[in-house]
Amino acid sequence: MGFLDWGFAYFTGFLWLVIFLVIAWEAVWKGIALWRAGRKGHLIWFIALFILNTVGILPIIYIFAFSRKGEQTS
Repeated sequence: MGFLDWGFAYFTGFLWLVIFLVIAWEAVWKGIALWRAGRKGHLIWFIALFILNTVGILPIIYIFAFSRKGEQTS
């Protein structure tokens, strides 16, 4: 196994780790956003969040901008 083969193996292992972390990141944010959209009855947001994969960007926007509209803070 030459140096280039070792480097490629290391890079692909690192790439799989990054892919796994991105999937985990998306799943957590998507789960929270879908739960909130379902509880609040936001059907359009629920469908959009369920279908689109945006690496957590759309769920974060929904959670912090749109799901809090109308909430009263004490």
